[in-house]
This record gives sequence, C-alpha cells and structure tokens, in this order.
Amino acid sequence: MSERVLKLGIPKGSLEEATLDLFQKAGWRISISSRNYFPVIDDVEIYCALIRAQEMARYIESGVLDVGLTGLDWILESEAEIDIIADLIYSKVSTRKAKWVLAVPDGSGINSIEDCAGKTISTELVNFTRKYFAARNIAVTVEFSWGATEAKVVEGLVDAIVEVTETGRTIREHGLKIIHTLLETNTKLAVNSESMKDPWKRKKIEQIALLLKGALNADSLVGLKMNVPRDRLEKIVALLPSLNAPTVSQLHNTDWFSVESVVNEAVVREIIPRLINSGADGIIEYSLNKVVNVTDTLQR
Repeated sequence: MSERVLKLGIPKGSLEEATLDLFQKAGWRISISSRNYFPVIDDVEIYCALIRAQEMARYIESGVLDVGLTGLDWILESEAEIDIIADLIYSKVSTRKAKWVLAVPDGSGINSIEDCAGKTISTELVNFTRKYFAARNIAVTVEFSWGATEAKVVEGLVDAIVEVTETGRTIREHGLKIIHTLLETNTKLAVNSESMKDPWKRKKIEQIALLLKGALNADSLVGLKMNVPRDRLEKIVALLPSLNAPTVSQLHNTDWFSVESVVNEAVVREIIPRLINSGADGIIEYSLNKVVNVTDTLQR
C-alpha cells in the first residue's frame, strides 16, 4: 500500500452500480465482493469503503473518510460540517434531480403545506422535515419511516408522507397526490475540510473530481468522424453541431478532408442521413469516456 492514501467512500445501495460505472469511465476500476465492505481499486493511493449514503456525511466529517459521494439530502439531514466540491447528477435511468415531496391521499382534504398543521408525517428525512416545517411555523409530528412509506399513509397510519421521487409515478400509483416540494437533491462529491488543507490529498481529490465530471460530460455525447470532398466541406461543417468547432484536416494527396466533431447522441439519428445526403462519406460514430473542460477544475 502507498504511504499516502486517500480514503474514499462509495455509496452502498441504489447508486452503487452507477457509481462503479462512473468511476470506470473516469479511469478507475473498482471491484466489490458481495461479502466485503472494502472494495478493491486499481490505484494504490486510494482506499475504498462501501458506506450507506445516509451515513456518508458523518464519516467524512469525522475524518474516517477524506471524500465520498452522497446526496445533498443526506448531507442536510446529518447536519455534518463538510465541503461540497462537485455536482454529480447521475443514475442508471435518469440525470434528473430527485425531489423530496409532501404527498397525501387524493381524498384527504389536505391541499397545501399549511393544511398539515396538527398532522402526522412519515419520512426517512426526519431532521430536515422537522426543520422545514418549523421554519414555516407549521406544527406537525414527524415520524421516522423504515420503508414502505407510501403504504403508511394509504393505510391511514399517518396523514402525509415526505418521500423522494424523480417522476412522481410510484406516488401516484399508490393513489396519492403531491402537494409540495421540500427539496431538490442530487449526488455530491463531499470532502473533509481538513483533508483539503493537505496539499497531497487536495491534489488527489481534484484529480478525482475533474475526471468524474469529465465522465459525466461525455455521458450523452458521441464522436463523429467522416470524409468530405472539398466542394461539400462548408456545407457539411455548417450542419455539424460541436463543442467549439469541428476538426478539419486534408487527406493525403486528395481533395478530400477528414472532419471530426463531438455531438449530442440524441441528434445523431437525425444528422447522419443529412450528412450522407449532403456529400459526407465513411461516417464513423464512436463512444466517449470523458470530455474534460477547463471549467471543470476546482477553484483554488
């Protein structure tokens, strides 16, 4: 093991697989055994621990971990004093921010957050929810939910729930309506303040943050490369969206050019037929692991 080691927390649970995929695109391979909470990473300068996202902030604050990935919701819930250095919006199915919402049965007669006065609310996000209602002078009883939160309000055990959702579909399927959004949340790269004062650790953390953001930047992008005759070059270049401008280089001893660009994957199915019809040939589409920008570096 290296004399210098950065202690990294990987979120166990719903974000676990997506986090491993993200790190692989960023350049680190992490292997997890089903019976081991200490993953193996192909970097002797990093030590990994598998931690529930709900507990991550506490371990970072105490110095057990130098850096870790967890949600803004769990950082606020824990009230830990740690630094957030990067937004990492990702999951297996969506890049939207999740929301913690207040939901009630359709026929409950509760139509606003103010109508919850005197009611009982069930949630996993207890501390945040209590503070949220207290800040608005709405007296409620907040109970911790160990799971199956929607069922508690459906069965009449509580009057309302505060639950996390991306689309609201599951909540609606339980016959509930959303009446208020308390918090938008997404994954953050969080660090221990003292760790950032150590020059070596800071440099390693900056490396991780930069490459993770580069991997996320590339998530919806692909590269396109094609051959274009001289008389069609300007027309083809005008068709191509790109991060800055397409790369154009002349092929050896010909009037043809190689044109290369990075484009959003969503437009590829529309743009390739237009490129072919406009004179491009030999179009190659290729995937990207990282797109790293100067703006992704941490501000010193």
